[in-house]
Amino acid sequence: MPTVRANGVRLYYEAHGAGAPLLLIAGLGVGGWIWYKQIPAFSRHFRTIVFDHRGIGASESGEAPLTIRTLAEDAAALLRELGIERAHVLGASMGGFIAQELALAHPELIHRLVLVCTSFGGPQHVPAAPEIIRAFLSPEGLNTEERVRAGLPIAFTARFLAERPDDVEDLVRRRLAHPVSEQTFLAQIQAVMAFDAADRVSAIRAPTLIVTGDEDILIPPENSRNLAARIPGARLAIIEGAGHAVFIEQAEAFNRLVLDFLSETP
Repeated sequence: MPTVRANGVRLYYEAHGAGAPLLLIAGLGVGGWIWYKQIPAFSRHFRTIVFDHRGIGASESGEAPLTIRTLAEDAAALLRELGIERAHVLGASMGGFIAQELALAHPELIHRLVLVCTSFGGPQHVPAAPEIIRAFLSPEGLNTEERVRAGLPIAFTARFLAERPDDVEDLVRRRLAHPVSEQTFLAQIQAVMAFDAADRVSAIRAPTLIVTGDEDILIPPENSRNLAARIPGARLAIIEGAGHAVFIEQAEAFNRLVLDFLSETP
């Protein structure tokens, strides 16, 4: 089981393929396993690195308060421990928060930046409907099949759930195989609620692609539009027929967008 000691904790990671390094940063309550539709595609072109956040999966929890900055420092330390001086970085949802913080705190580490179904946070964040927020953030039955299935309409479109049952069952199996502790889940929620980069993201200088699904009801697409407007030179791609988990629901279109962007020079 590959691990490195990074920023005071032992983090589990996987590296797939060869080439320029690409770090994928997962969102709230999930680990590196969530990139199962990206790893095969990306690793044909890049050294694709996925990892479990502190307190998730096979990674240690550590003693430090869990904040987005702490998680960004974990990612920076992971890259350095792997001998990587500069990487492409992709973060989704909470992982997009972490990727923004990483780009702001350690711009020298970032080659190209991809921010997926995310926001700059804070009071200017465009929120989901209150009932969506309550359902998503409740820790009740966190690792039960009932809870996992109840959360699917928050992350995916009704069309995906109705027309792709095999993909749905595959996802449910994977999520149930990777339980998350209530303590870590609640700590991540607090970190997300405290994050606010609205007045800082204009300092990001890395070439940036922002991707969202047009039917994202958890982090509405308006957040991606606002983010793109504040990061100099950022591009915005809105994928039709996709909810919050755009990288699963429309994986082929998503992967093609990202690979095209990362393959540009310089």
